[in-house]
Amino acid sequence: MVTAAFGGEDEARLIAALDADGDTVVSLVAVEADEIVGHILLSGLAAPFPSLALAPLAVRPDHQRRAVGSALVRAAIQAGQVAGARAIFVLGDPDYYGRFGFGAAQARGFSSPYAGPHLMVLPLGGPLPVPTGRIDHAPAFAALV
Repeated sequence: MVTAAFGGEDEARLIAALDADGDTVVSLVAVEADEIVGHILLSGLAAPFPSLALAPLAVRPDHQRRAVGSALVRAAIQAGQVAGARAIFVLGDPDYYGRFGFGAAQARGFSSPYAGPHLMVLPLGGPLPVPTGRIDHAPAFAALV
């Protein structure tokens, strides 16, 4: 399903590596008629405060634009709060993730190999504890750079 959603193996390998390394914190699936049609993953992220990285989000091509991804993002945000994270960082489309409250402006103060207009953060439970610092994704992400 992930390979079909992305048209390649990179994200499926990322999921497998995050799982194998013990870096997966939350892994959720969307199911329809006993088939997995979507998946989202939150992994540990080294940051100045408890944080998670959202990636990847995958929806089977024949189920895209049917709110499956939105439901998964909302569920992941809630799961991140339950896990005690103060923020979730994502690298993605600002128009898409902006709908959920993710913003690039607040992420600009954080150094990362992924820094730029597509690195966004969503504070959970109040403002970010600090506006700057370094964030480091789990080692499995380095294979995608």
